[in-house]
Amino acid sequence: MSFELEMAGDLSAAAPVPARVSYDHVVLPGDFPDPTVTKIGDTYWASATSAEWGAVFPLFTSQNLLDWELVGHVFPEKLPDWAGSNFWAPEFYYENGRTYVYYTARKKGGVLCVAVASADHPAGPYTDHGPLVGQEAGSIDGFAMPDEHGNLYLIWKEDGNSCHQDTPIWAQRLNPERTALIGEATELFGNDAQWEGPLVEGSALVRHNGWFYMFYAGNSCCGKSCNYATGVARSRHLLGPWEKHAQNPILDRNTTWKCPGHGTVTELDGRWFLLHHAYAAESHEFVGRQGLLSEFTWNAEEWPEFVHRSPQAPPLTNMARFNVADGFAGDRLGLAWQWPIGQQPTTAVRHGQLHLAAHDSRLGALVARRTHAATYKAATTLDFATLPADTFAGLAAVGDPYNALAIMAGNGQLQIWHLKSGKQQCLATIFIDACPTLSLRLEVWGGQRYRFAYSTDGATWQSLPTENFTLNGTYLPPWDRGVRVALVAQGDADNTATFNNFIICNQR
Repeated sequence: MSFELEMAGDLSAAAPVPARVSYDHVVLPGDFPDPTVTKIGDTYWASATSAEWGAVFPLFTSQNLLDWELVGHVFPEKLPDWAGSNFWAPEFYYENGRTYVYYTARKKGGVLCVAVASADHPAGPYTDHGPLVGQEAGSIDGFAMPDEHGNLYLIWKEDGNSCHQDTPIWAQRLNPERTALIGEATELFGNDAQWEGPLVEGSALVRHNGWFYMFYAGNSCCGKSCNYATGVARSRHLLGPWEKHAQNPILDRNTTWKCPGHGTVTELDGRWFLLHHAYAAESHEFVGRQGLLSEFTWNAEEWPEFVHRSPQAPPLTNMARFNVADGFAGDRLGLAWQWPIGQQPTTAVRHGQLHLAAHDSRLGALVARRTHAATYKAATTLDFATLPADTFAGLAAVGDPYNALAIMAGNGQLQIWHLKSGKQQCLATIFIDACPTLSLRLEVWGGQRYRFAYSTDGATWQSLPTENFTLNGTYLPPWDRGVRVALVAQGDADNTATFNNFIICNQR
C-alpha cells in the first residue's frame, strides 16, 4: 500500500498515572455516548450507548480512570428476545457480588423501555430479565439508587419530548431481586427551567454529606444544532423535594467541546469526576459523542463546581495513536469491530485473512470500526481473483445500513455506490483486468468530502472518476451516531469475500 500506518495504541498500555496528573481528558475516544462508570472492588468499569450497532453495550476496565481496555460486551451476540433497537444508556449497580445493568431499549413493535440484565461477574455473561417500565410516551435512562433507608429505587425519565410533552423524572422502588418495580411511582422533577428546553434526562445520582445529588442533562442532545448541557439538583431525601442549582447549567460548551451531558459520577483518591459525553468541535457529528472525564469539587455551599463551567479536556492532537492496522491475526475479529444490530454477519479469521459471508441486502453484510477523526484515509486489500461471480465486496463509509458511500469490486468491475435513505445509485463504473488482489482506498476531508481510489499492485493508485472531484457525505451520520468505516460483502449468502487487512490513518 502507498501509505504507512502505525498500529493503533492499546489504551490500556499507558504508564501509571502520576499523583498530580490532570484528569480532564478524553478517555473513551470515538462514538461512545451516554457513558457510565462504577467501581467494583479495585477496578473501574465503564460502558456506553451502542444504539443500533452490535455488539451491545461495550465493557471497559481501568485502574486509574484514564486508561481503558475493552474487555467484552453485555450482549456480545444474541439480543434480548423482547428488544429490537435503541440500545441506550446502560448504568451499573453492584450488590452482594452481583452486577446489574439497567438499560434502555425499544420493545419490538412498541415503546422505549427501561430493562435490566445481571451477572455474577461484571464481565458477564449477563442474563436479561426484560423490561421494568415502558410508559406510553416511552421510558429511558434508568439509574438504580438506594434511598436514605437503604431501599433501592429505579430513577428514570418519561420520554415526553418524543410526543411534545414534558419529561418528568420518576422514582419507583425495586423488588428484592432487583428485577421488577413495586409500589407506586413518585415524580421527582421535570423540565421547568429555560436552559433545559424540551427535556431533562440522563439522571445519575450520588450521595455526599447527607445530600442526594442528581446530575442530569437538558435540551437537545445531538447533531449539528445540539445545545445539550449538564445541571444538578439536590435533596435530603431521595423522593424529594428536589432543589435545582441556581447556577445551572454547571457544565456547558466551549470552543473545543460541544454539548456536554449525560454522565455518571465517580471518585478516585478523594477527587470527584463526571464521565460524560461531548462532541469535539472539529469533528462533531461525523465522529460522534466522545467520552470525557471532567473533574469537579464541592464548594462552600455544598454544590458541585466544575472549572470554568465547561469541559477542560484538551483536543486530541496525536491522532496517530488511534490509527488502525488490522492484519487479522488470531482466530476471530477483535472486540472493537461492530455490525448493525440484528444483522450480525458470518465471519471467519484464519491465516491472516478475514472471510466475510455476503448478504443480499442493500449494502450487504458488513463489519465496521468507529472513526476518531473527521479527516482520514482508510484502505483494505481484497482477494479479487477468488471473489465469486455476482458478489461485490469493498470498503464503505457507513452512517447506518441505509446511508453509505462505498467502493465495491465484483464481476470484473469497480463501482462507487451511493446509498441514501435506502435508495442505491451507482455513481461510477470501470472495468478491471484480472489480478490476484485489489487494494481499495477511501479518503475523507472534514467528514464531508469523499474520494475513492484503487491499486492493482499495492503501490500505484488510480482515482475513480466522478462528476466532481469529491463526493458529498454530509448526509451519512444519523442524528445520534458517528460514521463508521466498514468492510462489505454483497451477494448470495453462500458466497464469501476475503480481506487481507484493514487500515485507518487519521489526520487532524
